[in-house]
Amino acid sequence: MAESVKSDGKGDDRIENLIAARKSLKLSLEKSKSLGLALKKAGPILDEMKQRLPSLEAAVRPIRADKEALVAAGGHINRAIGPAAAVLKVFDAVHGLEKSLLSDPRNDLPGYLSVIKRLEEALRFLGDNCGLAIQWLEDIVEYLEDNVMADERHLLNLKKSLKGLRELQSDDERAHLDGGLLNAALDKLEGEFWRLLTEHSVPLPMPSSSTLGEQAVIAPSQLPVSVIHKLQAILGRLRTNNRLEKCISIYVEVRSSNVRASLQALDLDYLEISIAEFNDVQSIEGYIAQWGKHLEFAVKHLFEAEYKLCNDVFERLGLDVWMGCFSKIAAQAGILAFLQFGKTVTESKKDPIKLLKLLDIFASLNKLRLDFNRLFGGAACIEIQNLTRDLIRRVIDGAAEIFWELLVQVELQRQIPPPLDGNVPILVSIITEYCNKLLGDNYKPILSQVLVIHRSWKHEKFQERILVGEVLNIIKAIELNLETWTKAYEDTILANLFAMNNHYHLYKHLKGTKVGDLLGDSWFKEHEQFKDFYAAIFLRDSWGKLPGHLSREGLILFSGGRATARDLVKKRLKTFNEAFDEMYKKQSSWVVPDRDLREKICQQIVQAIVPIYRSYMQNYGPLVEQDGSSNKYAKYSVQALEQMLSSLFLPKPGRYASFKGRQLSDKFNNGVADLRRTTSALV
Repeated sequence: MAESVKSDGKGDDRIENLIAARKSLKLSLEKSKSLGLALKKAGPILDEMKQRLPSLEAAVRPIRADKEALVAAGGHINRAIGPAAAVLKVFDAVHGLEKSLLSDPRNDLPGYLSVIKRLEEALRFLGDNCGLAIQWLEDIVEYLEDNVMADERHLLNLKKSLKGLRELQSDDERAHLDGGLLNAALDKLEGEFWRLLTEHSVPLPMPSSSTLGEQAVIAPSQLPVSVIHKLQAILGRLRTNNRLEKCISIYVEVRSSNVRASLQALDLDYLEISIAEFNDVQSIEGYIAQWGKHLEFAVKHLFEAEYKLCNDVFERLGLDVWMGCFSKIAAQAGILAFLQFGKTVTESKKDPIKLLKLLDIFASLNKLRLDFNRLFGGAACIEIQNLTRDLIRRVIDGAAEIFWELLVQVELQRQIPPPLDGNVPILVSIITEYCNKLLGDNYKPILSQVLVIHRSWKHEKFQERILVGEVLNIIKAIELNLETWTKAYEDTILANLFAMNNHYHLYKHLKGTKVGDLLGDSWFKEHEQFKDFYAAIFLRDSWGKLPGHLSREGLILFSGGRATARDLVKKRLKTFNEAFDEMYKKQSSWVVPDRDLREKICQQIVQAIVPIYRSYMQNYGPLVEQDGSSNKYAKYSVQALEQMLSSLFLPKPGRYASFKGRQLSDKFNNGVADLRRTTSALV
């Protein structure tokens, strides 16, 4: 029993022990669980501490650094921070100018230019000091790195930033220091430059054609002084920033356009004419006359004004700048077109009138020689100089060539047949007027100068007597031509009319002229006598024979009766009518071009025939008027006969114009080789 009780006591102990062990295990599990949770929460904290350890290490590193290094670092940092702070302050000032620089310059141009100047000074400061500040910052970074006084990552970031700043210091990137503000401001200045020019560039009022060339006063500057001062101020700022080219282009475009607008009123379309658009100089003769006046006006009034204005606006920039600007304006405004037109004339087919037109061109250029040398004498105008020299050489060569070939061409005309109507040949009328012009006060000095220059190029001397002698030789050649042509007629009556016409033409058109003074009085007396001689022979051998057909012989003393007298009168009237009709028909196509000579000859014919015819018809007309066929014999009334004779020798309408613009007859080509390649339209 006792053993059993004892055994039960041991069993209870075991249970208690188990319960205690269970509790202990449970408690241990709960602690383990709590510890696991605590460890789980501690993981992120540890990670965070791990991450903060480098920064903490960097923070305490200066404490660990050498004391002397720490002391030296302060001085390095202070030296670097000072310039950097100054640079940042200037950057702030630059941004403070932005509002003013983005406004319209026209509102206050001086103030705007002043602000730009401040910006330029700020940018110069930045350009000069940014590099120094960067260098000092690089030095302190290098010092911190060498002395292990800063975090490597921070140092790396600093290095990257400093490298970027260093790149901005290059020439290509320096313009970005202000974020493009200066360029924007300069763009506005260029716009204001254009506005000032366009608003104050007004085409010059053109004078009427009748007064063109009479203006002696050079046109004043076409821009107000205040505007010129503004343009100069703008150019000064743009020059400082190497931005002149665009403004020069603007100036050239606006001012050349203004000159072209001024010239448009002169109707200069003819300057564009090409050599293929006209046959000879005669067809553009009027244009050549205009060309000289237009060129003089353009040079003395338009280009002179532009020359002065370029000097006023660009003088502070130097001679090369404003002369280069002026040369571009002159070229674009039309001076090259004027010179090209002159060249086109020199390339046209050679004829006598071309010589006069070439002399006109030379006279115009020579008149403007001093102006050309002054306006276009600079190196910038080399193209204009070359074209002008080329034109002058072409004009002189062409004029000299035509002049020296004139005598040859006149001699070549000798082999062609004379005019079929007895008229003055076009060659004679042209050459006589031509020689008068060449030795006249207008052309002789010009031609002499041209020949002097032309001979000087060949190292030959020229004397005035050479010119005079050549003209007199041409007149002598004309005389020999007339003699040859007179002999060439098969009809001697027509030959006499031809000789009369031409001797009188030479007499009338050379007397009282410079050529006539050289020929002398005896020469004119001789030709006047020849004229009278051939006129008398012409009348005697033609119309002078007609009165003989109206003989009264056998009628006064005739006693054979009225019927016989009537038959005799009929016969004589019939013979007269037939001779009159034949002669009138033949000579109705003949010409006496001079009005005075024509009226005199017709009057002499009327006086030779009409009085005799009137008397004859008064005395014997009644004998035939009673006959039924009276109209057959009394064919002409006295009035009709006189009217017919008075209307003889009239020129054909439109056939014989004046020297100006005359077109030469095709007959001058008959039997003569093509001489156009050697000179003239005389053939």
